[in-house]
Amino acid sequence: MSNNQVILAIAATLDYLIGDPWGWPHPVRLMGWMIHNFQTFTTKYFPHPQAQRSAGIVLAIGLVTISGSSGWLIGQAAQSLHPLLGIIIASILLASCFAGRSLRTAGEEVLQSLNEKDIAATRSILSRYVGRDTEQLTETEILRAVLETVTENATDGVMAPLFYAILGAFLPGVGSVPLALAYKAASTLDSMVGYREYPYIYIGWFSAKLEDILTWLPCRLLVITLAILSGKPLYIWQICRRDAVKDSSPNSGWSECAYAAVLGVQLGGTNWYRGVAKQKPLLGDQINPITAQKIKQATLLTRYCFLIWLAIALVILTRF
Repeated sequence: MSNNQVILAIAATLDYLIGDPWGWPHPVRLMGWMIHNFQTFTTKYFPHPQAQRSAGIVLAIGLVTISGSSGWLIGQAAQSLHPLLGIIIASILLASCFAGRSLRTAGEEVLQSLNEKDIAATRSILSRYVGRDTEQLTETEILRAVLETVTENATDGVMAPLFYAILGAFLPGVGSVPLALAYKAASTLDSMVGYREYPYIYIGWFSAKLEDILTWLPCRLLVITLAILSGKPLYIWQICRRDAVKDSSPNSGWSECAYAAVLGVQLGGTNWYRGVAKQKPLLGDQINPITAQKIKQATLLTRYCFLIWLAIALVILTRF
């Protein structure tokens, strides 16, 4: 078994068993610190829209490049000290790029609180994981919010990092960690500055476009994988072609819609953000109600997709 195969397997296992322990150093925290400080500096000293747009390009390309090259350099340094150390460090770094357990834990935490019938506490817990206002959400709306978060983030939090980790494993001299970290940087940029509102309109435009482009292929591959797992691929694809295209995002709508079609539920509707209502397109058909069991089924589907991609990659890598 090659080093790339071992690193992929160990990283997947670490994410499943441990995830991201609270308080531990994490690459995303460093990325977030860099993004925040750069954005604050440019907003203060370069307020002109054109300067902001240029700064946004520098920020995105710079952070993605730094993240990927840092991952490569750390891996090479550890490998030069001892081959086993190189594998351990690379596995830990790669595991930090996967959010499978984090998504599962977030969903379970909200569902457990909801099961205890403490709606106020549940709203508070949910607010840690979603951007929408949660103070007035009903139980039904809470369940929809959890399912939308789990299904949207299945792509950029789980499957896309795995896709780039696998791609890197096939590139001689590159490895899984640099590309996975580079994608994680693009995803973090989008989540922090990729908004069409002040003060991110200009500085975040390039980050949003870059993340859309990088996520496009992994998202479609996830949709295809879910469609095959459902046993009714043509139906799933038809629903996505009908509804996913209505979403302003070229990726999140497809991801959410695919899960909605497989589960037989409907996502979307009215969400509130800082007191302002935003109408999200309806995705899927309301065949079944959204329940805790449907949310658990969605996280299980993500796990199956992850394992299928991982298994295929490990098998193919044995031939290289």
